[in-house]
Amino acid sequence: MFKNYIKIAWRNLLRNKGFAFTNLLGLTIGITCTMFIFLWVKDEVSFDQFHKNYDNIYQAIATRDFKNNIFTDENMVFPLAPALQNDYPQIEHVTCVSQTQGSLIEYNNTRLKRDLLFVSNGFLDVFSWKFIKGNVANALADPSSIVITQSFAKAFFGDADPMNKTLKINTGETAKITGVVADPPGNSTIKFDGLRPFNYSTEESKRNMNEWVNSSWYVYIKAKPGTTNAALDKIVHGEMKKHQPDEKFSTYFTYPMSKWHLYHEFKDGKNVGGMIEYVRLFTIIALVILLIACVNFMNLSTARSEKRAKEVGIRKTLGSNKKQLILQFFAESTILTTVAFALSIIIVLALTPMFNQLVNKQLSINFAEPLFWIGALIIVVFTGITAGSYPALYLSSFNPIKVLKGTIMVGKSAIMPRRILVVGQFVMSILLISATIIIYQQIQHVKNRNTGYNADNLIMIPATAAANKNFDVIKQEMLKTGLVSGVTRTFSPITDIWWTTAGPDYPGRPTGSTIIFSGMSADRDFTKTMGVKILEGRDFDGSPADSANVLLNKAAVEAMNLKQPLGTTLRYDKTLLHVIGVTDNIIMSSPYETVRPMITYFGRGLNWVNVRLNQGAQPQKAIAAFENIYKTYSPDDLFEYQFVDTEFSKKFATEELISRVTNIFAGLAIFICCLGLAGLASFTIEKRIREIGIRKVLGASIQQVLLLISKEFMKLVFVAFVIAVPLTWWLMYNWLQKYTYHINVSIWMFGIVGLFILLLTLTVVVLNTFRAASSNPVKSLKSE
Repeated sequence: MFKNYIKIAWRNLLRNKGFAFTNLLGLTIGITCTMFIFLWVKDEVSFDQFHKNYDNIYQAIATRDFKNNIFTDENMVFPLAPALQNDYPQIEHVTCVSQTQGSLIEYNNTRLKRDLLFVSNGFLDVFSWKFIKGNVANALADPSSIVITQSFAKAFFGDADPMNKTLKINTGETAKITGVVADPPGNSTIKFDGLRPFNYSTEESKRNMNEWVNSSWYVYIKAKPGTTNAALDKIVHGEMKKHQPDEKFSTYFTYPMSKWHLYHEFKDGKNVGGMIEYVRLFTIIALVILLIACVNFMNLSTARSEKRAKEVGIRKTLGSNKKQLILQFFAESTILTTVAFALSIIIVLALTPMFNQLVNKQLSINFAEPLFWIGALIIVVFTGITAGSYPALYLSSFNPIKVLKGTIMVGKSAIMPRRILVVGQFVMSILLISATIIIYQQIQHVKNRNTGYNADNLIMIPATAAANKNFDVIKQEMLKTGLVSGVTRTFSPITDIWWTTAGPDYPGRPTGSTIIFSGMSADRDFTKTMGVKILEGRDFDGSPADSANVLLNKAAVEAMNLKQPLGTTLRYDKTLLHVIGVTDNIIMSSPYETVRPMITYFGRGLNWVNVRLNQGAQPQKAIAAFENIYKTYSPDDLFEYQFVDTEFSKKFATEELISRVTNIFAGLAIFICCLGLAGLASFTIEKRIREIGIRKVLGASIQQVLLLISKEFMKLVFVAFVIAVPLTWWLMYNWLQKYTYHINVSIWMFGIVGLFILLLTLTVVVLNTFRAASSNPVKSLKSE
């Protein structure tokens, strides 16, 4: 019997090639979009799951409450790791990890920059990295050892065995390769090119082992199975407070690996989500697009109901029951869905490289994975049943006597379900288009925000030890090129904050108050080179007195409530500092948040050379000149540079990704909606063909006929608009609240979207109606 259903369904589809092609196109687009989105979603939700101890790995972090600013800090003190390792049976292993350090690696004549992590004992016990060569038990036992990734090994040694080869690091230190691991997957939170063990015998390590104040490390914990998060929180908080009894502004806790990626954002000490929001958004978009494709199938199927009605009537008179007819129609929708799925697989395989470039991932379909085939079956069955449900139930319900007499489908109730479906399509379209526009407006709003400095024609170059030693000469050589208007050095890039510090004592400071400051250090010509506006006072001039001078930004002056900031004396223990200038606020961290108070010191730990090009200077010519200068005065170092505007634009990477992907899928969803509109228009024309003929015989013009048909769809657009606007406003308003600096949703934007949908609808309807409106009415009346 089932074979017969399939055979008849296949014949019906071949007999109606136009209907089959249109439905197939809509379903293929819908399933293709769904597959791409689910590939992305799967990658996001599977972050870090390749670690064997995924469910028992935690990171120690802190909430810092400085009254003016509450923030969550991942940086911990170095001695926390050994203290936790030695004293608590609930903990199996603890490791302390440095921040990623870009290092110059040299072997024979190959010199490349690679990212290294310095790790303490237990790193290879906490995390599971796939060893290609070497022994995981002792790979990092020797302080002079290094474990490298496969791509690292390939870059330096090609196909040769890298084991026991000696690398030169940062032009001085050497390290022997004791292991090779597979590259960390793209969905790994921790990424590196090489691993190096801490050398506990150095004076710096000995100092760090007893430093319970300097939080500059990451601490990861592998707990014993069954240990609760709350128990670990109590252990970590208690250990820190035992060694910092007077520190009142921090609360310490542990965060499970399962939340590192999807729930990584904190605001005022509370988790506010993270990538999970976009996972949910894209999942909803996938389901919406799939449902739109299903609705499209329903509309096109019911548009053919007049042609299928007599078939149903004859089948019923010959003994077919309703169940058999329902199965017949489900067979048709399932066949189309299966073919559409097969075509989608081909399209996904062909377009995956482009999609990977769009989303900056390495996604692929794993045909050997059972989960893929389970998902494929779910998509085919869900789509087939959903798309075929209404046509199957609707067509199988026809009364055979009425059908054969030609009296079927009278009254408004016959077309009301299809109107509801099209209204649903319009609602989804308005929501997707509006969300796309709002996301774009938010990104542009933040991009146009005053950053407090001029990012154009500004280049950052890492300041090596040799470059710092010869900086004055390098600066003069750069200025002599005629391509440069200013050169200065800073502690961190202007696009990032590397240093936070508790606020100093100052006259008028309220008792018990603490303000958290962003720390910066700069050389002379700081404001001139960076394009920072001085609101009061002056910049550093490089005199010996500047070692005791600082600059404050506008946010710091406001937080400290200083009426006359110039000349104010700040105190850190016994160190006195004098405010010589007030700068405008500089956006160095998230452009979506308010600017923190910042204090800028003179000449401390300068790591970056910042160069301002003259207006009209050719960047490539300037870079070539800078590289020659560096080779002269820093010959052993690799010359690197970054454009500030490019680095700043990376802060919008996630939002721009969401915007681009949403644009594409919204456009495809609208295209599928247009197919659905064409289906309903065809149905309407099919049912009113005699009425159109009579009206034309009585003198109605083509314009009047077009208006008659279009008026019905205009009502549907209006109903959809009334439903979609408050729904979209609520959803996007809540999304915008995650940003301190955000736009307000404009009602005029909804008006423009509504007008666009209305014009699009009229275009589709008119194109489908024009042929019937301009045809000879005699033919339609004669056929009737």
